[in-house]
Amino acid sequence: MILSFYCTKIVKKVCTFADMELNFIEIKKKLRGKVFEAIAEEAGNLQVDTYIIGGYVRDLILHRPSKDIDVVCVGSGIQLAEAVAENLGKKTTLSVFKNFGTAQVKYKDTEIEFVGARKESYNRNSRKPIVENGTLEDDLKRRDFTINTLAIRINKKGFGELIDPFNGLLDIEDLLIRTPLDPDITFSDDPLRMMRAVRFASQLGFFIYPETFDAIERNKNRIEIISKERIVDELNKIVLSPRPSIGFDLLDKTGLLEIILPELIALKGIETKEGIGHKDNFSHTLTVLDNLARTSDNLWLRWAALFHDIGKPKSKRFDPKIGWTFHAHEFIGMKMLKEIFLRMKFPLNEKLKYVEKLVSLHLRPINLSDEEVTDSAIRRLLFEAGDDIDDLMLLCEADITSKNPEKVRQFLSNFKLVRSKLKEIEEKDRIRNFQPPIDGLQIMEMFNLQPGRMVGELKSAIKDAILDGVIPNEYDAVYDFLIKTAGEKGIATVENK
Repeated sequence: MILSFYCTKIVKKVCTFADMELNFIEIKKKLRGKVFEAIAEEAGNLQVDTYIIGGYVRDLILHRPSKDIDVVCVGSGIQLAEAVAENLGKKTTLSVFKNFGTAQVKYKDTEIEFVGARKESYNRNSRKPIVENGTLEDDLKRRDFTINTLAIRINKKGFGELIDPFNGLLDIEDLLIRTPLDPDITFSDDPLRMMRAVRFASQLGFFIYPETFDAIERNKNRIEIISKERIVDELNKIVLSPRPSIGFDLLDKTGLLEIILPELIALKGIETKEGIGHKDNFSHTLTVLDNLARTSDNLWLRWAALFHDIGKPKSKRFDPKIGWTFHAHEFIGMKMLKEIFLRMKFPLNEKLKYVEKLVSLHLRPINLSDEEVTDSAIRRLLFEAGDDIDDLMLLCEADITSKNPEKVRQFLSNFKLVRSKLKEIEEKDRIRNFQPPIDGLQIMEMFNLQPGRMVGELKSAIKDAILDGVIPNEYDAVYDFLIKTAGEKGIATVENK
């Protein structure tokens, strides 16, 4: 047991039993809409006991919005779904998955999953269960955590009755995540549940029960049988939680993070030489992520925050004169990203390019804030960041984690100057995503050149001249500059040859 009780301190509980009665009056009111009336009516017609279960019930109690409803009936879930879809009529879509014995009804912006009550057993080498028909109790037993074992009867007779066989309500009050059955069996049967435990802790601010936590640690290697897609789905939810550091701290302490993203584990630790130490870059990274979570819910910007310093372990050097250095860690980190995205099966499209760009540029605004902000430097930053300049500035502001309030104040004050200059230069020069008025094809035609080094040099000369403010981004000025530059290189235009 690596710790007796782990989680972030919670200031107040979600609810107490003193107001539970009032809560359930409100809950019953929320179950009076057209969707629930249709389910109750068709459950009665088919004479099947029917319940709303799991996360929807939990979120009702926690006053969290949810558009995904899970319905269990002691009978055919598909048959009930077909009847409910017909009852709801227009604006309804029915999808049936016979192999799984489930069906989904989409009505306006609500998704309702239907399944018959069942019991499951597992083969150790797979998370796919052997499924048989079962009772409501069997179905609730197979749930991952007690907070998801709550059920509310939806039949007209007994409507609103709460079924709570595993004290899930008490665990909601105590902010606890624990398994209804032996946690070792629960996690060995379906290792993805370990990720879900961490995700719920991060999303809800709940504690992981000690026995449950220790079972995750014991079964951590079982995560290797889970597909990367399912793992990433849970990681994304952790990244998007209000304080994602809770989730990544738990992933670290359970040992899951070392298996899933060892590049983050490499950031851990403080090394000291000649009395000089550096900060723990893992702790710093989580602070940056939390800072950013307060200003943006952009998933890939948050991932950029998590990855922004992953190049530091490879670039770390000690210089007796200046201490620890991490030269070029932004470029090393950028080059590491493609391998991580490939391994984790992240999208290898514009999302990768976006994260690469932010990681490679994350020091630029900070360096600018340390020195006199020149128009040329601002133009280059605008050109390289393009439409992502605002996201880059959010990342850089989140990256200020000094414990010295005066230092933080100074950095943020300097960033205001950088932002002001960015706005001024953009309005004046329109540099963001700019294209020079003369391109490579025109250069080849003007000088009768073949594609190659010289064309590239002339294009770069034009770009640099515009970014450095030597010439405006206008055709006549660029044309004159190009003729002069080419002449200095001994290249004449076609008409002068």
